[in-house]
Amino acid sequence: MEWEAPALVLSAVPYGESSVIAHVLTGEHGLYHGMVRGGASRQGRPVWQAGNLITARWSARVPDQLGGLRGELVHASAARVLDFALPLAMLASMCALADASLPEREPHLAVFQELTRLLACISLDPVDAEQTGMAALIRWEALLLSDLGFGLDLSCCAVSGQKHDLKWVSPRSGRAVSDGHAGQWRDRLLALPPFLLDPAQDGTPAGWLAGLRLTGHFLARDAFGQRHRPLPAARIRLLDMVARMAENGDIPDDSEGGA
Repeated sequence: MEWEAPALVLSAVPYGESSVIAHVLTGEHGLYHGMVRGGASRQGRPVWQAGNLITARWSARVPDQLGGLRGELVHASAARVLDFALPLAMLASMCALADASLPEREPHLAVFQELTRLLACISLDPVDAEQTGMAALIRWEALLLSDLGFGLDLSCCAVSGQKHDLKWVSPRSGRAVSDGHAGQWRDRLLALPPFLLDPAQDGTPAGWLAGLRLTGHFLARDAFGQRHRPLPAARIRLLDMVARMAENGDIPDDSEGGA
């Protein structure tokens, strides 16, 4: 068994003295694990950073084996965002979510394509990503939920069927609710930020926080809860960072960076 394809590095953990076990995501083959000999070496380490786009080659004697991975770096997303706190947190969160939620060896082409596009945009212009990237990230989380079979229905109000004045989402059904029909359940509903209905909007820190809480509720309950897993720590750190931004009303400076 052998394949070669463009792939995103989602994670790499040490294995032995100089090898790593890497998780990569491809469009055609889905999520694959493999051992990378020399992946922890001085030459190999820059290639196997989460968020990097590589040309991956996987091979094994039989399909059920862990297999071996080799890779050639195409675009070093990780290195480009190291000095930018929010883009780095965004990259780490998206890679961790994809790594922990997608079933192994099952293609999810739309998730792969959009994640590749987002990581490229964030890494090529980290400064702009601090202003516009969060809305796109939350839309990607909604896409991930949909691809996993837990999609939100934001097309119309669950109560009236109307398509305007949509301000809330039911935490039980994932369906939108108009503001006029929220009624006595308003305090129990999840806020629906406008940018999830209008792709032209970038949102604000307060809106991003509402969006992260919305998608996070269904990620935790459905995508991860049904597999008895917690949300990845990187996703929780991103939520905390955006919560501080919403409280302060601005973008944090780069001194908050870190892995």
